[in-house]
Amino acid sequence: MQSPRPSNAFATLRQYVREEPGDGPIERCELCSVRVPPVHRHLLEVSNRQVACACDACALRFEDVVDGRFKLIPRDPRALPDFRLDDALWNGLALPINLAFFYRSSNVDRVVAMYPSPAGATESQLPLSAWDALEEQNPALAQMEPDVEALLVNRVGESRLSYLAPIDTCFGLVGLIRLHWRGLSGGERVWAEIDTFFERVAQQARPIHVRSDA
Repeated sequence: MQSPRPSNAFATLRQYVREEPGDGPIERCELCSVRVPPVHRHLLEVSNRQVACACDACALRFEDVVDGRFKLIPRDPRALPDFRLDDALWNGLALPINLAFFYRSSNVDRVVAMYPSPAGATESQLPLSAWDALEEQNPALAQMEPDVEALLVNRVGESRLSYLAPIDTCFGLVGLIRLHWRGLSGGERVWAEIDTFFERVAQQARPIHVRSDA
């Protein structure tokens, strides 16, 4: 496995940590400059993996775009209650922590594995054989939208959670950890924030029930 390396695409993650309404600077659509509400749509600029805020009118322009400069990021996560991922298969993915997300990148034409750290998101070289086995056992992964949606996995402690999550949601988790991590273990605050983050994801998610016949 290649040595993990920080990803420049995640240099401004802090802006994706959701604040209470009224906190922080006024946000504007990055296409037309109109003011947007605290909860608004995002676009992904595929070439550099930068996320742009968008008003509803501009977001709708990219709803069915496949190969354009921008892609519309989905609004809500999707739960995977039938997901199959045992310890052996997880270990085969060769990640150093039990919290990660995986997305299909059009830029490099492969699945990319990222995990959060106090310094931001770190990319790890994903063993393709392990991903192939995971995909074979979980047909729902075929529904994952390239670039803008990721498999988000939480196996910290007793957690065994898996979602198809919008990529900006994953960025938000990374930004949250970067913002709140203290010391070597992170401190109680960051782990409480992570729990709250996944509680919110669970509330927003609708389930996908797709099982393999194997």
